[in-house]
Amino acid sequence: MIVRKNTRIMITGARGFLGNHVVNSFKAKNYSNLVTLSSKDFDLRKENQVRKLFRVYPDVEVVVHLAGDVGGIQYSRSHPAKQFYNNLLINTFMLHYSSINKVEKFVGIGSVCEYPATATIPYREDEIWNGYPVASNDAYGLSKRAMLAQSISYNREFGFNAIHLLINNLYGPGDNFLETQAHVIPSLIMRFHNAMINEEKRVVVWGKENVSREFVYVNDIADSIVKATVKYNKVEPLNIGSASETTIKDVSMLIAKIVGFEGEIIFDDSKPSGQSRRKMDGTMAKKELNLSFRTKLNDGLKKTYSYYLNLLRK
Repeated sequence: MIVRKNTRIMITGARGFLGNHVVNSFKAKNYSNLVTLSSKDFDLRKENQVRKLFRVYPDVEVVVHLAGDVGGIQYSRSHPAKQFYNNLLINTFMLHYSSINKVEKFVGIGSVCEYPATATIPYREDEIWNGYPVASNDAYGLSKRAMLAQSISYNREFGFNAIHLLINNLYGPGDNFLETQAHVIPSLIMRFHNAMINEEKRVVVWGKENVSREFVYVNDIADSIVKATVKYNKVEPLNIGSASETTIKDVSMLIAKIVGFEGEIIFDDSKPSGQSRRKMDGTMAKKELNLSFRTKLNDGLKKTYSYYLNLLRK
């Protein structure tokens, strides 16, 4: 479909970390006919609430579906059943009712967690079904894979235009700094900041120092989602990542320097690390969308730490 500046676009999870940035990105590009929703507006786990949503907003043409039950590795390990159940309901109802209410395009946000634990590096989209996800966040990954399977099925039977974007480890202003739910970078920022304030001589980081991740600044991902919403119309999943890779040791040293911590960094490999490496192949995204990512890791980390300091002042 052709997405115009006045196309009626619904964004779920619009007040979340990623959602807030996606809304701002649409607005910055002069898409003004937006419906922005959060869990306070509708409980998307409940079918009657999703039915009501489409009665209230019958003119929606595009759904950008960001809502979900998300968290860091501690949260995913502690609540796999809750996370799987909630996401399965949210995704299934939203895609189904988007289809039967004649929405012209559904943008599903998937995750690097969908990839098999044994997938080759860098991850290619055609490998996503070739094995079981890593155990530390398998429930989350499988709930996202189910949405991809639903997209494929609805496209095959009904011709429904449902795309599926696979995103990697996000970070940036607005991230979750709750200790029990924080992802890697917020957790490290809090740990090093507290150690610096308390004049501690060392910081212990969970996992192995050589574990690597593809960290992508949230504004870059948000801009990419907007671009895919406008330009991508294929049922095959699409990686949205920077194709760069950074070890936990390197990102820890960067954060320590930014925060001003000068003590020792110890890596506790008895703690969970997740997959040893994560890096996406960006070939298809480059071909389909000509994607590029502007924000260097060091610059993004500085902005994220500034955001955290502002949080502490409130």
